Amino acid sequence: MSLIKSILLKRGWNVNSENLGSIDMTESNVIRILTDLFEESLDAELALYFFKLSECCIGSLHSVKSVCKMIHILVSGNMNHRAVDFIFHLVRFSNSKEVSKDLLLELFYETHSDRMVLETICSMLVDCYIKEKEVTSALELTCQMKSFNMIPSIRVCNSLLKALLGLNKLDLAWEFLDQMLKQGIGLNVSIFSLFIDKYCSKGHLLSAWTFLMEMKNYGIKPDVVAYTIIIDSLCKVSCLGEATSILFKITTLGISPDSVLLSSVVEGYCKAGKAKEALKVMNFFNFKPNIFVYNSFISKLCSEGDMIKASLIFEEMFESGLLPDCVSFTTMIGGHCKDQDINRAFQYFGRMLKCGIEPSVTTYTLLIDACCKLYDLEQAECLFKKMIMEGLVPDVVTYNTLIDGFGKEGHLHKAFMFVDMMRSAGIFPDVTTYNVIINSLISRGFTNEAKDILDELVRRGISPDVVTFTNIIDGLSKKGEFEEAFLVWFYMSEHHVKPDVVTCSALLNGYCRAHQMEEANALFLRMLDAGLNPDLVLYNTLIHGFCSTGNIDDACNLVTMMVRNGILPNNITHQAFVIGFEKKWVKNPVQIAALKLQQLLLRHGIRVNVDGYTSMP
Repeated sequence: MSLIKSILLKRGWNVNSENLGSIDMTESNVIRILTDLFEESLDAELALYFFKLSECCIGSLHSVKSVCKMIHILVSGNMNHRAVDFIFHLVRFSNSKEVSKDLLLELFYETHSDRMVLETICSMLVDCYIKEKEVTSALELTCQMKSFNMIPSIRVCNSLLKALLGLNKLDLAWEFLDQMLKQGIGLNVSIFSLFIDKYCSKGHLLSAWTFLMEMKNYGIKPDVVAYTIIIDSLCKVSCLGEATSILFKITTLGISPDSVLLSSVVEGYCKAGKAKEALKVMNFFNFKPNIFVYNSFISKLCSEGDMIKASLIFEEMFESGLLPDCVSFTTMIGGHCKDQDINRAFQYFGRMLKCGIEPSVTTYTLLIDACCKLYDLEQAECLFKKMIMEGLVPDVVTYNTLIDGFGKEGHLHKAFMFVDMMRSAGIFPDVTTYNVIINSLISRGFTNEAKDILDELVRRGISPDVVTFTNIIDGLSKKGEFEEAFLVWFYMSEHHVKPDVVTCSALLNGYCRAHQMEEANALFLRMLDAGLNPDLVLYNTLIHGFCSTGNIDDACNLVTMMVRNGILPNNITHQAFVIGFEKKWVKNPVQIAALKLQQLLLRHGIRVNVDGYTSMP
């Protein structure tokens, strides 16, 4: 305080020996005092101390103009972090319509004393608007800065371009880029990379490549980052030949591929199932795989069911000094679960815990699902309780897995208990949840209850899918309740859900079981008129229905139709014809059925071995 007084006295201010009360703290006086204090001491912190102290004397906050002057002093005194705090306050103040961004710019210009400091502050101002997600305001402010012959720093320009591109305002981004060129701001590779990344994210790879090629017109050489964006995008759309070609080309240009670029190509080949090509790339560049590359290899091998090779790659990670992560262990666990090798899956789970790696929700869900499929519901429930004890929050997939497991085994009370639990946890059942419950009810003969679930699903605003309706139609058809099944069929169209071949098969199967072949054939014709393409299962269902009623001629017509559509009969078709000829008391029906199918196929120039049908299991 004594230093402030001495400076003010030196500058001709009439200062009271005890306090600053003798000075009239008007806006202009505050600005003059701040200027005097900084010019004499070059201490921005001293000026800031006075700034805060004087607010007590005034009894209110300083004016916007006074704040602008304080910001100038803070930047001049290398206290940019405090200046940014003040600018953020002004930006939020301007958003409340108390003061416009135009006025802020004018006040900063009025209170400036150093051109470079003013340009820094204006860049900060634009940056603050960007961070406040006021991108349009930031762009307008940048345009207004031109009247003072200023433009934000290249870093802020990059931020503004990135924000515009992030909002898909590509035209505005191009206009701003043009302004930068006119202002004489030299473009750099990072600016071009922003546009390349945007084109790639929109799937316009040719435009991205053209843009990259045009960089040389501006005297800029593409770097490894720019090429990585292009190559990674090509890999994601399975254009691996093109990606690899560019990879080898850049090496001739003196650009060394880094681990990120090589990982993109290797992962691309792994996901496409081309492990040999991935290894070739790695060997050529002497690339030591990282954790992500190893995970790509393991994921592909597990998806192919080659758990022996996957295990070898997994162990190689340890040998190379890398510790497998949660993804690595979870992928191995999932592979063994898919292979129904639950013991091996639990061995990897145990190793995961010993390595101090925390399992994810997906890890537990995979094990729970495997237990449910092996009818070990007690172990599935133990895993569920364990994951909750570990602080993990089960997701809708976990609950659906348990509901399906217990429902299929007829433990409907447990299934509904898990539904209540997920609701209590704030997790809303999805259409899969309802489909699982409906399927469990149908399999136990509770068709009315299943229809009630369908009504609840609609009331909750969840759109039923084709699986929902198919399950109910199938249940009703098996019970012979065709009128009810058709009501659900029509209800399906009301919800704009189009029946598929499986839905039609469910209803047709019911008619065929009940030997109502006239209705079955009428439905089949309606299905054809609707544009649905029957599959082998559906054809066999109808053929079996006709044969079981002794109608061989209609069954033969169906075989002719299916062959015309490129579908060949199989042993199930043959067995249906055997039943049909048995109904007609034909001697040696197995051989006669095979000869009849052979005759039908020969009409279309297809030769088959009769023994091929009779020898099939």
